[in-house]
Amino acid sequence: MTQERPTVGFIGLGIMGKPMAQNLLAAGYPLIVLNRSQGPVDALVAAGAQAGRSPRDVAARSDVVITMLPDSPDVEAVALGADGIAAGAQAGALWIDMSTIAPATTANVAAALAERGIDALDAPVSGGEKGAIEGTLSIMVGGSEAAFARAQPIFAVLGKNVVHVGALGAGQVTKACNQIVVGVTIEAVAEALALAQAAGVDPVKVRAALLGGFAQSRILEVHGQRMIDRAYTPGFKARLHRKDMNIAANAGDAVGLDLAAAKLVRERFDDLLARGDGERDHSALRTLYGE
Repeated sequence: MTQERPTVGFIGLGIMGKPMAQNLLAAGYPLIVLNRSQGPVDALVAAGAQAGRSPRDVAARSDVVITMLPDSPDVEAVALGADGIAAGAQAGALWIDMSTIAPATTANVAAALAERGIDALDAPVSGGEKGAIEGTLSIMVGGSEAAFARAQPIFAVLGKNVVHVGALGAGQVTKACNQIVVGVTIEAVAEALALAQAAGVDPVKVRAALLGGFAQSRILEVHGQRMIDRAYTPGFKARLHRKDMNIAANAGDAVGLDLAAAKLVRERFDDLLARGDGERDHSALRTLYGE
């Protein structure tokens, strides 16, 4: 690295990426930022970051490049496109992909970067916009011990529960596991509150009762309240969780597991997206049961 705090390139400044980048900037990291829309870039530049012109330009000026992008094709294009990270990064650079993508894509991109002497970590996150803003994300990391040690100071700024779960790709498998638990639990809470309302029992009181028992969960606490309030401004968009459930279901198929619950919730998200509600919060599954 070229200095005490490495220069970090951050590509992808959406609901999660922008506050994560802001936290790195506040912690004193020299930051070069790039996003498809210009607004978040301008906001971070006003706070002291530098603007990148392309993924290649960001990589050429950075010691560490973080990507936080919506899906596998986006990561492939940004990393391996003609003007991508691979074209600009110097040997010895580190790529940290904090997107949620297919494990196979992680392996393919990392292999291509390794040929150019660029190390890689897959480090998807959980915790939503609130966790991104507060720097309390759960970070699930796959990659070598050396790369993980190199990235730990950066992860310490972004999250509170940082676990090195295994070799490259293990982070994405762990995130798929996380999204199964989250998605299936959101569906369960939606069904429970819908049943309460349809049966003439106050969902507010049902939620309060369940929070005191074995059904207690962070999702019942937070998303249960969202469902009661009908507050579906996205902390995590339904269309992205549908993408994640597809990753999880396909990962199961790849190892010979029929993940029936994951596939059911994928279908429920399909129903939500078919109504045009893909930009709403994933807790909007509740709306499929009437309100």
